[in-house]
Amino acid sequence: MTISAIGTETTTTSGSAPRAQAAAETTTEIVLPGVVDPSGLQVRERPVAEPGPGEVLLVVEASGVSFAEQQMRRGKYYDQPPFPFVPGYDLVGTVSRVGSRVNASLVGRRFAALTKVGGWSSRIVLPVADLVEVPEEIDPAEAETVVVNGITAWQMLHRVAKVRRGQTILVHGANGGVGSTLVQLATHAGIRVIGTASPRRHDAVRALGAIPLDYRAPDLPSLVRESAPDGVDAVFDHVGGDGIVDSFRLLARGGTLVSYGTAATKDEPGSSRLPVLRLIARLLWWNLLPNGRRTHFYNIWAGKRRPAAFRARLRADLTEVLALLAEGAITPQVAARIPLTRAAEAMALAESGTITGKVVLIPDPR
Repeated sequence: MTISAIGTETTTTSGSAPRAQAAAETTTEIVLPGVVDPSGLQVRERPVAEPGPGEVLLVVEASGVSFAEQQMRRGKYYDQPPFPFVPGYDLVGTVSRVGSRVNASLVGRRFAALTKVGGWSSRIVLPVADLVEVPEEIDPAEAETVVVNGITAWQMLHRVAKVRRGQTILVHGANGGVGSTLVQLATHAGIRVIGTASPRRHDAVRALGAIPLDYRAPDLPSLVRESAPDGVDAVFDHVGGDGIVDSFRLLARGGTLVSYGTAATKDEPGSSRLPVLRLIARLLWWNLLPNGRRTHFYNIWAGKRRPAAFRARLRADLTEVLALLAEGAITPQVAARIPLTRAAEAMALAESGTITGKVVLIPDPR
């Protein structure tokens, strides 16, 4: 096994591979060794596993850098595995080999998968049941931008808030990966969107179809009320913290607050779970009040205890989003394409606050 720190010239090699193993196919992985700066990510080479029954080996063509990985490197993601591990919440790749009980016709076909961890690899073995086929005409990096982001945005908009044509919503972080996808899905469905972002991203947010507002404006609630005097029909909030109170107050009667993150507390020391639990408790309390509004904490993994239903729902929703992407109804927001072994650079860019859309890791040049 070989491990090297990204961004340095230091390489440490332990052990010597047997002659048979040296000729084996290998996979390149990015390892998160602990709570580190982006430059602390490591590159690891190891023999690739063979797909077992019901599994396939994918050659990864694109994997995203999402907010989840940004939290994980701080040790702040709610249920992340113990260090060290390979991050990578989602991916797009082509099947190169199949295990038993898998149709050999899948070889050479492109699929997307939601992985939670492990996606920052050049090759990966996954259950065939977790795959969603990607239309041939879609570029892998472009498809990657709507895997976790597309599923999240679609489910929050249509399954949770159930926003209808002609209604108005507020999307915090409208220039981000989920936010930019959510804005486009909403406008395509005939929904009016107000989106918060930094002023330098307002042109990009406006181009997506939303009314841009400065998220740092001290009178942000008043600015929202100028566009929606009676309140908005839904708020999508990934920030959490004390600002969630304003999000709730901006709801019209009958409106829905969908909370799906705690970005406000990502740099706070202490427990990764406590901010989430506090947020959920606050949302549950509001649901007990007779105020005509409802709240929901969105978790993409909810319902996984019923695997068949969970996978069917995920496949249906991602297929809808990929179809919209294929027909040009939504535009993929690829902020940058960066080779896998430069994941440190990709992470730093994703965290910079200077981009619209999603940073995508692609294979290294041969």
